[in-house]
Amino acid sequence: MLNLALSGTDPVIFYESQLLYDVSEQFEKAGVPEGYYEIPEGEPVIRKQGKDITIVTLGATLYKAVEAAKILEAKFGISAEIIDLRFINPLNYDVIVESVKKTGKMLLASDAAERASFLHTVASNIQTLAFDYLDAPVAVLGSRNWITPAAEMEELYFPQADWIIDAIHERILPLPGYMTVTVQTTGDLLRRNRQGV
Repeated sequence: MLNLALSGTDPVIFYESQLLYDVSEQFEKAGVPEGYYEIPEGEPVIRKQGKDITIVTLGATLYKAVEAAKILEAKFGISAEIIDLRFINPLNYDVIVESVKKTGKMLLASDAAERASFLHTVASNIQTLAFDYLDAPVAVLGSRNWITPAAEMEELYFPQADWIIDAIHERILPLPGYMTVTVQTTGDLLRRNRQGV
């Protein structure tokens, strides 16, 4: 993606998460290619095939989504399809729409603060483009709406695997016998917005 960004003449903003500095490649079976290559501009990629729910991620939250998908599969038999957006603009929605047509449910998650997150734009567009295929409201999950804390408090600020599972359970698809770890209800969403947090 950086090669793609550097090869053009238009201004580009390239985000890189420090949370991934110690994470090795997990998706390219042969490893990262050594030669020059570019990622197709604006194309999201399916990182895990699934049939019951679509989890769309942007940035480092992809790895928390993979962790959550493993738990959903092992404990509840729920198969999550995970899509890595990779791009904000341009963005080809075809892959996302086709996934939602298959699963009927979608959660979007990123490390960006939930308030004013770009994922709300994606959620709105999906509800327009795939409304007839949705079996539940689209849910958006992001970091807390305050300043990024010190490293030792990052797990309280950035979405974790259990946040993703809690949001799915409380806002999209109740999981039999599941006990939440955090509060991700629509009521808590109202409370946080009312209090400005």
